[in-house]
This record gives sequence, structure tokens and C-alpha cells, in this order.
Amino acid sequence: MPKVKRSKKPPPEGWELIEPTLEELEAKMREAETDPHEGKRKVEALWPIFKIHHQRSRYIFDLFYKRKAISRELYDYCLKEHIADSSLIAKWKKQGYENLCCLRCIQTRDTNFGTNCICRVPKAKMEEGKIVECVHCGCRGCSG
Repeated sequence: MPKVKRSKKPPPEGWELIEPTLEELEAKMREAETDPHEGKRKVEALWPIFKIHHQRSRYIFDLFYKRKAISRELYDYCLKEHIADSSLIAKWKKQGYENLCCLRCIQTRDTNFGTNCICRVPKAKMEEGKIVECVHCGCRGCSG
């Protein structure tokens, strides 16, 4: 199984606890990158990659902030090595963005009318029975 990319600096204490999960997510990422995309729209081919990227960042976030299972040193190491997305984690810490799926969904320059993505609209304000999928990452609603 391929190793998670790291620098020459040895990882901090506790790395052994999270390494198997990160390797598993890395293997899923490689599989998603090489997956054939025939029959899919151009944007649909990237959705599994966004999903795995979100999973990996959320795993590190939950270990540090929710469960307090890893040290600050290991958390900083994961951010420095780009194992987790520091920008996405910074948004998760802010009120209203706790379930954000990706950063593209809050960038107003990527939409026609200069607003957020459709997945950021609360389900209570959507029409009943209407299924919404984000164009960027395939999310079906991350506003709560």
C-alpha cells in the first residue's frame, strides 16, 4: 500500500494511531483519481475526489477539536504536510459553516449571480421533494 506523502522530518508522537486511516483514505483517493469517467459529466468526475478530501480533513478536525485524541503538535504537522485542508478547517470553526462541504461552495465568483452555491440554502427554505446537487462537489446540502 502506498505511504502518505510526508517530508523528511519524522512525524510527531501519535502518528501511528492515525496513519492506517490516512493510508486507507489515500488509497481511496488514488482509486478515485484513476476511476474511468466515461458517461459522467465533466464536473461529476471530480466529486469523489472532493468527498475524500473532505473526509480526510474532517477526520483530522474531529480528532483534534471534538475528541481531543491527537496532540497540537500532530495536528500542526498534518496541516503543514497538507494532509488536511487548513482553510476548510478554519471555516468549520466559524458559526454557520460547521458542515461546509468545500470552499468552492462559498466562493461567490463561481456562480452566475454572485451568490453562494445551492447546497448552502437551508433545507427548510427549499421546495419540498426537490433534490438539489451542488455542481462543484456533488453535495446535497451542507447548510444544516
